[in-house]
Amino acid sequence: MRKELEKTYNPKEIEDRLYEMWMEKGYFHAEVNENKNPYTIVIPPPNITGQLHMGHALDNTLQDILIRFKRMQGYETLWMPGTDHASIATEAKIVEAMKEEGLTKEDIGREAFLDRAWAWKEKFGGRIVSQLKKMGSSCDWERERFTMDEGCNRAVNEVFVKYYEKGLIYRGERIINWCPHCLTTISDAEVEYEDQKGHFWHLRYPFKDGSGAVELATTRPETLLGDTAVAVNPNDDRYKDLVGKTLILPIVHREIPLIADDYVDMEFGTGVVKITPAHDPNDFEVGSRHDLPIINVMTDDAKITDDYPAYAGMDRYEAREAIIKDLEKEGALIKTEDHDHNVGTCYRCGTTVEPRVSKQWFVKMEPLAKPAIEAVKKGETKFVPEHFDKTYFHWLENIRDWCISRQLWWGHRIPAYYCDDCGEMVVTKNGRPTCPKCGKPMRQDPDTLDTWFSSALWPFSTLGCLDGLSRQKSLSIFIRQIHL
Repeated sequence: MRKELEKTYNPKEIEDRLYEMWMEKGYFHAEVNENKNPYTIVIPPPNITGQLHMGHALDNTLQDILIRFKRMQGYETLWMPGTDHASIATEAKIVEAMKEEGLTKEDIGREAFLDRAWAWKEKFGGRIVSQLKKMGSSCDWERERFTMDEGCNRAVNEVFVKYYEKGLIYRGERIINWCPHCLTTISDAEVEYEDQKGHFWHLRYPFKDGSGAVELATTRPETLLGDTAVAVNPNDDRYKDLVGKTLILPIVHREIPLIADDYVDMEFGTGVVKITPAHDPNDFEVGSRHDLPIINVMTDDAKITDDYPAYAGMDRYEAREAIIKDLEKEGALIKTEDHDHNVGTCYRCGTTVEPRVSKQWFVKMEPLAKPAIEAVKKGETKFVPEHFDKTYFHWLENIRDWCISRQLWWGHRIPAYYCDDCGEMVVTKNGRPTCPKCGKPMRQDPDTLDTWFSSALWPFSTLGCLDGLSRQKSLSIFIRQIHL
């Protein structure tokens, strides 16, 4: 009997049945094959924050075209699928969903919150996988991975401990980006800048000896509470004879020095700047060079600390208005000018980011950046188009240490442990130890790692170079040719 073709294409009738046949016959599965050249694409794992959009559809279509083309050319092809836990974004989604139930993280505790997070992963991670299959993506689904699965977690701990032992990871106090709403550090890449209307407040800082005053301007008078110096350029003839003198900080009446530092731009404003090491990244560097005190004047949610009773508990913007009034009363406010400036905001919630000094975990970037720079300069790695090497060099040659700790519950927990009895700290990949000094139980660091610490390891942890799983180790041959 002859079968007539339908007049219109019916995807429901064709596509699911065809995809099931491909899966049953193992057309997308890859194995180590010494007789074939490998060709591997490690999927940029989509975040489990919801579902795929048109951008994902385009990106995955392009990857599928490459994989299918190479497969037809006779390569042993592997398209490695998986999803990303996306710690801050996913946690924000879960917290938002809990609000509708009248619940907070603190109400239910860490373990119950993580149960909800894993349930979220099953729901939305599963939806993403279904969408990829619906598009006909020819991934090797037998090797599907998740950035927080057991193997990836072992890889993260392995690398963290190795870098710590090499001195490339350390815990210390440095300036970081802090979101007062999400209550966590965020990376430079997670800060979005927007133009905001503001002001320049011109202030008068008098000398202790009564010999006059210096004038400076600031966009953030509320941070005046944490000033520990005023700076001028050492080559500025206007102030050369004043360097080393003592100033009186307005309204706080703390004595602070007038210092000289090349950071100050002689041509900008009066050529005088206030230095607040705890609340400005450039001021922090100046403070480090001059061994200045670091005074944090804000709480985690950007309220003024109890150290300043007149403003204690005020939100930073409420405190700004109160401080401006007090400066005016004291005769320290010279004038106010309108000023538009770029302000950093949290990419997730839009809250203005607060630079602040905090004790966190960091990766030393300079030793890692040097060989990466050399690889491009020597031609071992090339950019297409070539002009992108300028952006690359600018980034790596000016890179700061990477803050990798996050005050979140959803993510890879930092493998550091503390003894509350004797103060000992142990970094280990082998789970919770007893204190090597006093034998008491140790508690694990409550923070998790920046998502990119694990995402950056994705090609290595999924292809068996780090996680110790024998099945995955057998795949390490595929890493010979990876296209990200």
